[in-house]
Amino acid sequence: MKDALNLIKKLAHFQLSQDELIEIIKNKKEALVNKDNVVIVDNGEYTGRSPKDRFIVKSKSAPNVAWNDINQPISKDIFDNILSKAIKYMEDKELYLFKGFAGADVKHRLFIDVLTEKAWHNLFAKQIFIRPNERELKVHNPEFTVICLPDFKVDPVVDKVNSDVFIGVNFEDKIVLICGTSYGGEIKKSIFGVLNYLLPEAGVFPMHCSANTDSSDRTALFFGLSGTGKTTLSMDPVKLLVGDDEHGWTDKGIYNFEGGSYAKVDGLTYEKDPVIFDLINEGTIVENAVVQEILDFEDTSVSQNIRAVIQVDKIDTRKEDLMAGHPKAIIFLSADAYGVIPPISKLTNEQAMYYFMSGYTSKIPGTERGVAEPITVFSECFGAPFMPRAAIEYATMLRNKIEEYDIPVYLINTGWYGGKYGTGKRIKLKYTRRMVDAAINGELSDIEFTSDNEFNLAVPIYIEGVPTDLLTPEKMWVNNVEYKDTVNGLIKQFKSNFSKFEDLDGINDVITKGQPR
Repeated sequence: MKDALNLIKKLAHFQLSQDELIEIIKNKKEALVNKDNVVIVDNGEYTGRSPKDRFIVKSKSAPNVAWNDINQPISKDIFDNILSKAIKYMEDKELYLFKGFAGADVKHRLFIDVLTEKAWHNLFAKQIFIRPNERELKVHNPEFTVICLPDFKVDPVVDKVNSDVFIGVNFEDKIVLICGTSYGGEIKKSIFGVLNYLLPEAGVFPMHCSANTDSSDRTALFFGLSGTGKTTLSMDPVKLLVGDDEHGWTDKGIYNFEGGSYAKVDGLTYEKDPVIFDLINEGTIVENAVVQEILDFEDTSVSQNIRAVIQVDKIDTRKEDLMAGHPKAIIFLSADAYGVIPPISKLTNEQAMYYFMSGYTSKIPGTERGVAEPITVFSECFGAPFMPRAAIEYATMLRNKIEEYDIPVYLINTGWYGGKYGTGKRIKLKYTRRMVDAAINGELSDIEFTSDNEFNLAVPIYIEGVPTDLLTPEKMWVNNVEYKDTVNGLIKQFKSNFSKFEDLDGINDVITKGQPR
């Protein structure tokens, strides 16, 4: 099958320019290309990732996968059977091939081929990964191949999978096969998952986080799930963006995995975030917006998950080499819809491991059908769907890094205060930015902290530019009894979620010193 796949690659349209791809997208009517040359895509049935259809081939090449409901095992025979059908499907198709890298650090980058049946998916790969120059292209030898075939459907009964969508990762043959879904995020996240498995073996800590730095090389990492402000906070107009989603941390510093941004833009207006709004121009791909000439990101009738794929070269405030030194501060972002997590708190090393392995945020009403009340979300390492190894492995790497470089870790609530979602108010971005700045520039090292709260978190008693009462959630609630009931309910959920780790070696210290009271 490798020979057949290599032949198909040779026959594909190779390394087309942005203008060439946009012209093909127009002619084939794959998407609407508006007057600004923004590509507006209708993803069809699947407007997000399909985690229940993602599988990893069991093999000796991947002995350290943590098998679970997210990392589902599949036999090589089943994978090869589907791949064989996919190769036959591609034989008479017009295909597109992109060659590039994942990883700005030359020492640790992954050489990739992305083979697609849609021109817009090829443009997606071109915008999200790192493009090679002519010299690099001549010596490009792919270490992994991603095949994206949205119109090829598997048969769940015959092919022994869960639906007509299939995302399979084969570490032995170094192939990712994506079938039956048009959602571009599967291309990006599949390679992120591959890196998350491979890099720890090379001593690199892979992270689902954004990062920025300043002229004094004060670098900050922002870990958080979708909707917590990871992209917004990293794209600070007075700082240099390293990357907004995926990074590696070596003994030299950090580096971006990507050459672009996959920004969540539902609800976006110029007034809310002029930096990101102005980046949506020629060559940008927008998924799941209402397909019309004039983009309206506040219209979420198609999906709450509207995404814009932006090439990093467009971002004037980027760090040119997409690399930076060791961070001066690490920020965990949680959008707490219950309004009880302090807006900022400093974590001990045990608490850092606890909240990293918990990966807490909230879904708010309106984000999904049937969500009428805030829903607690726990996602290990702030990115469980992309982590093939056990959470404790990544958490241990984090702890080793913060101890080696003496890095403070802060938990910042970008959600609500004064009550739950619907009663309380969302913390203003200007206050969050002020707290982030104070954490990064060392301002908090001279501030007094108090831990007089049920979460046992160290909270600063004063930060210049932030209302003092805002720092203490209890003071912002009118009903003290309701506040305590809400706190106790959330703490129970934390402990219930973390109970799955109780039998791990070396976890007792994290539980006794890291968890809420």
